[in-house]
Amino acid sequence: MRKPLLLLSLVLALAAPAVPTASASLIYRAGEGWSAEDEDAGTAEKSASEQLHKAQAFETGGDAKKAVGAYRTLIRKWPTSGVASECQFKIAQLLEEGHELDRAFDAYGKYISTYPQGAQFDKAVESQYKIAVAFLNGEKRTVFGVKTFSSMERAQKMFEEIVKNAPFSKWAALSQFNIGQAQEKQGDDTAALAAYQIVVDKYNGEDVAADALYQTGYIYLKLTKKGSNDQGSRTKAREAFEDYLMRYPQSEKAAQVKENLATLSGTDVKQTLGVAQFYERTKNYKAAAIYYNAVISTAADSPEGEIAKKRLDGMKKSVGEDNLRAGPERAETGAKVKERRKLQSQVDTAARPDYAGPPAPVVPDEVAPAKPKLRTAGDADAGPLPPAPEPSLPSR
Repeated sequence: MRKPLLLLSLVLALAAPAVPTASASLIYRAGEGWSAEDEDAGTAEKSASEQLHKAQAFETGGDAKKAVGAYRTLIRKWPTSGVASECQFKIAQLLEEGHELDRAFDAYGKYISTYPQGAQFDKAVESQYKIAVAFLNGEKRTVFGVKTFSSMERAQKMFEEIVKNAPFSKWAALSQFNIGQAQEKQGDDTAALAAYQIVVDKYNGEDVAADALYQTGYIYLKLTKKGSNDQGSRTKAREAFEDYLMRYPQSEKAAQVKENLATLSGTDVKQTLGVAQFYERTKNYKAAAIYYNAVISTAADSPEGEIAKKRLDGMKKSVGEDNLRAGPERAETGAKVKERRKLQSQVDTAARPDYAGPPAPVVPDEVAPAKPKLRTAGDADAGPLPPAPEPSLPSR
C-alpha cells in the first residue's frame, strides 16, 4: 500500500508544473472525479439550441476541451432538453478521443444511468467495455494528464459496473468473465472461481461460458502444479475438464483439455506410488500392496507401473503372498475349501422346498452343541416334587 502512495506522490510532484493555476483551478464533478478546469467555454447562451451550436463549433474547430465545457453547461442549465442525452454522450466520446479513459468511462456511465432509454445506450456500454478491457490489459490511470500506474482493481470495478448497469446487454457475460480475469491477476483465485461459476450458471448459452469452465479447471490445475496436497483440487480440476469435453467436444481447446487430464492422471499415479513406497518402508506390507496394485491397474505400462510391479514381486518373495492379502484372515487351505464347498452344496440342496431326503450332513467341527433334553411323563422322576418342610420358628 505504501509503495503506490509513494509513487503517486512522486508523479504528482513531477506533474505539478503542468497543472494550470489561477485561471484553471481544480474542480470535482460527480461521476467524473477531479480535473483541471481548463474547459471553460465562456458564458452560457440564451437557449439550449444556441448552446448546442456553440459546443459543436468548438468541437468542429478542434478545441475538444471547450467543447466538453460547452456541452456540460448545456446539460447543467437545460437538463430536460431533448439534446441533453446526446450532449452527455458527446462529452464521453471527446474524453475517450483525448485518451482520458478513466473520465470517459465515468462519463459513459453517467449517460447509461441517466438516460437508460437513450438512443446511444448500447454504444455507451460497448465503449465502457472497450475501456475496461484496456485497463485489464495494463492501461495506466491518468492523474492531471500524467500516466501513473495500472490498476487491476479499477478494471475489476469497471466490469462490475457494466454487469450491474447493463445485465442484459451482449457485454454482460464477457464483463462477468473479465471480472474473474482481473481477480486472477490480483492473485485472488477464490474470487475468480466464484466469478467464473456465475458465467457458467447464468450465461451458459454464451460462447464465453466455455472459457469460464476451462479457466475453472485451469485454476485448480495450477494449484496442483504448485505442489498442493489437496486431493480436492485435483478432483475439481478433473471434473471441470471432463465437463468441458462433454459440453464442448469440438472446441479448439479440447486437445489442451485432454493434455491437462493426462497431466492430472500422471500426478495421481506418482502420488499413489509414493504412498505405496512409504507403507513398504514402514513395513505395512498389506497397505503397500494395495497401493502398488492401484498403480498397476491405473497405469501398468508407465514407468511408475513398472516400478510398482517390481516392488510388489519383491514383497511377495520376502514376506510371502499370504501376508500381502487384504483383510484379517489368511487364505484357507485346499482341503478346508473343498470341505466347505461340499457342505454348502448339501445345505443348499436340503433347503429347497421340494427336498424330501435325509437331513444334510454337517462338518464335525461345525456341529452345534446339543440342546438339553426335557423330561416327559414316562420318566420316573417326572412327578411333582414333595413340599419343602417349614423351618422352625426361632426361640426366645
